[in-house]
Amino acid sequence: MSDSVGERSEPRQNRADQLRDLIEEDIASGRLAPGSRLEESALAERFNVSRTPVREALAQLASAGLVEMRPRQGAVVAVLSLDNIIEMFEVMADLEALCAELCARRMTPEEQARLQAAHERCGAVSDNGDVEAYYQANREFHDIIYIGSHNRHLEEMTRALRNRVSSYRRLQLRHPGRMRRSWAEHDAIVRAIIAGDPAAARDITKRHIAIQGDTFTDFLAALREARLDVA
Repeated sequence: MSDSVGERSEPRQNRADQLRDLIEEDIASGRLAPGSRLEESALAERFNVSRTPVREALAQLASAGLVEMRPRQGAVVAVLSLDNIIEMFEVMADLEALCAELCARRMTPEEQARLQAAHERCGAVSDNGDVEAYYQANREFHDIIYIGSHNRHLEEMTRALRNRVSSYRRLQLRHPGRMRRSWAEHDAIVRAIIAGDPAAARDITKRHIAIQGDTFTDFLAALREARLDVA
């Protein structure tokens, strides 16, 4: 699929919104790491648009906390402090736990089947040891849970915060054995949701997301190994 955004066929604001979504996906997927420069001219050339909608898209991303505007550097992918990362993961744990709780109460049989299928894909990928492939399958798994909450506001809040910490969240998967542990935790979440047990779904999911105990030390080790920017 081409990156081009049709400048003549769409209003400028629509183009800016499209660009925002495309750049946000690059950040969330890890293609753009924290600290990466976002040059207006390069983005305009890549997406085949003028610099005006690029500038508007970057302003939107800055308002959402995904991009920083730095003097003499311009726009860069936001770099979080360790304290901010930990605080955001605390909130993520509660938001995702609520999503899972609501899934146990509201998910349709068709949605449960999609969740089970996504869980099985995660398992197949984890057997191959492919961190990047597992991360993408893991995002799909969690997206199904956000949607299955049947609470659009909660879904949007959870996904927005997930995108802000995604580059750091994916680091956890690099630690030896983490993918298999993640898949086992997914299995417990799926079982609780399908069993219609909201309390178990909430508690298991919160433990799955939270950075605490051994998970915290593993996370710090992954940060050092990756040398990922931390403010």
